[in-house]
Amino acid sequence: MLLEAKRLTMHYPFPTGLGADRPGRGRQLLPADLRVRAVQDVSLSVRQGETLALVGESGCGKSTTARLLLDLELPTAGEVRYRGDPLRGMSAAERLEFRRSVQLVFQDPFGSLNPRMTVGAVLGEVLSVHGLAEGEGRRSRIEELLGLVGLAPDAVGRYPHEFSGGQRQRIGIARALAVEPEIIVADEPVSALDVSIQAQVLNLLVDLQARLGLSYLLIAHDLGVVRQIADRVAVMYAGRIVEVADADRLYESPLHPYTAALLAAVPRPRPSPGGRKAESRLEAGSAGERSLALEAASTACPYYARCGHPAKDDSCASALPELEERGGERLVRCPKV
Repeated sequence: MLLEAKRLTMHYPFPTGLGADRPGRGRQLLPADLRVRAVQDVSLSVRQGETLALVGESGCGKSTTARLLLDLELPTAGEVRYRGDPLRGMSAAERLEFRRSVQLVFQDPFGSLNPRMTVGAVLGEVLSVHGLAEGEGRRSRIEELLGLVGLAPDAVGRYPHEFSGGQRQRIGIARALAVEPEIIVADEPVSALDVSIQAQVLNLLVDLQARLGLSYLLIAHDLGVVRQIADRVAVMYAGRIVEVADADRLYESPLHPYTAALLAAVPRPRPSPGGRKAESRLEAGSAGERSLALEAASTACPYYARCGHPAKDDSCASALPELEERGGERLVRCPKV
């Protein structure tokens, strides 16, 4: 495995003395030891040359998981391994190599670029910091990077505001490629772009993967977006992984009710009469569920309140299901399917 997370957990302290509306209990003062349980017991891996998509609703813990994998935050529990070695045991030189090998493409293609720096300065800074190119060699490398992402050499002297959103995201991708990484973590890389541009950027990522042998961790909230690029999909809900499967199998036959609901929510040009089954419908979360991350450790299935599966019963509210194997490297956190 190139990059691997083992039982990652991330809890944040909640500011003390603040109040909150609790369903049926009115306004109450929150206890001092309250924690935001952003990520809970997450295990996943990115393999050589593959694209793993991590999908789920906003606020489910996807970006926090990415920060932990990038070693930008120290987890409450669990560990991250790169090529089998734990990050926390690395020397300074090994950590620098890890930083070069695992790069990030941000969601916002404008906010992630310094508006006072030209494209040439943005890319040149990366090359200088890592001692990869100087002088004419740096200029040639910058033009090569721009060509890789489909931009003309004259983009070197222009500023971010002179480009469209899709072009700015291409610059962000070029910056990530500058240090010749093995893995790119792309955090919602197309969500801020027009639909017509999203496909172009995704096609670019596919092309770069084939040419450079890259591996991707692609974070998204829309299963429809990642379908054309993902090899495997991990579905996250309320800080936990609820299903992992080969992309084709997951799209053809989702097992977890939440996965089925996410797929049912993908817009279709000509929906079939009646749409998907009623139990696959994704209802809005209740106020009680939105406070789930702030509650004490729960013994219930996190999806219990919204689940419409016909096999749902009282046992779902009394036992937290484990992530179980279902054959063919498929995992699902639901004993009813």
